[in-house]
Amino acid sequence: MSNNAAAPAISAPGRAAGDPLTGWQRLKQDRLAMASLAVLIFFTLICFLVPPVVDHRDWSRRAAEKAGSSQEVSIRNETSNFTFSPPGTMVTGAHGVVYKAWLGTEGNGRDVLYRVLAGGRVSLLIGLCAAAISLFIGTLVGMTAGYYGGKVDGFLMRLVDVLYANPRVLFVIILTAGLSGYMTEMLDHGRAFANSRNWPAVKAWVDGLIPYKRTLILIFSLGFIEWLTMARIVRGQVLVLKEQPFVAAARVLGQSPRKIMTRHLLPNLWTIILTYLTLTVPVVVLDESFLSFLGLGIEEPASSWGTLLKDGASAVNPLVSRWWLLLTPAVAMTTALLALNFLGDALRDAFDVH
Repeated sequence: MSNNAAAPAISAPGRAAGDPLTGWQRLKQDRLAMASLAVLIFFTLICFLVPPVVDHRDWSRRAAEKAGSSQEVSIRNETSNFTFSPPGTMVTGAHGVVYKAWLGTEGNGRDVLYRVLAGGRVSLLIGLCAAAISLFIGTLVGMTAGYYGGKVDGFLMRLVDVLYANPRVLFVIILTAGLSGYMTEMLDHGRAFANSRNWPAVKAWVDGLIPYKRTLILIFSLGFIEWLTMARIVRGQVLVLKEQPFVAAARVLGQSPRKIMTRHLLPNLWTIILTYLTLTVPVVVLDESFLSFLGLGIEEPASSWGTLLKDGASAVNPLVSRWWLLLTPAVAMTTALLALNFLGDALRDAFDVH
């Protein structure tokens, strides 16, 4: 009888009392959430499946293939010099082979559509990876503070308060400056070690990381800053969960604190972690875009939505309005961030029974 009486107190999260629908079922019935999920899947597919670099040589090769030529052919724009061409500009190759720059070109003649997709790949990658790092740190700190309490809780929460009281951008700038030299030194040591061991594959892998050094620095810098809210949320949940009968039973059985946290507390936190993952990604993307807009983020020739917004803002002036350079990345970023926020709100409503 005692076991049956205790069962409702430790029922699985996400099922409200008297509600036959689980959290996932409620989420599936939310049309806005499903539409947001579809938008995110669409953005992920087109951003990560697009070729990493598409330039004039790529168009020349495709024009040659379509024209049946074994050599690359020249391409030209019949109406302008191919820089700052408006959306819908026709690009003509050999034998009348025509391609269209659907969203126009920028100052160097690069297709804006491909730049937006490549920039979206960088921004979303930074958002997902930095959010994952921040949630790992926040979950670890929050679980430790909530479970142990006392001086441990006081110290960790005062640390969170101190970090909250300071501008995040300042910390990101400091971390970026500190990690930049460390990352360069680490890559140099990696190349030297691979050369000394005669490991060409490892050397090639390290060389492949060099163009993404700035991206890696931003991922770690933003990941080390965005964990504060998650730590507070997890701590509050752990303070409630550790008083539940199943945790008390685990203590009586002699299980270690680490085992209790990983086997009993963490499984009851996964819905919160998933929810705030979707809410943290847009925050990180906005931070990265802001830093790139200020010139502190991604640098040329790489691009992100932030760098594209910066380039677009500098290209728009009262005399010549090259509106497509600013509008296109702005619409793409706004759509993706709104979808992430809508999905995060829907997850919170579906699984937060309180």
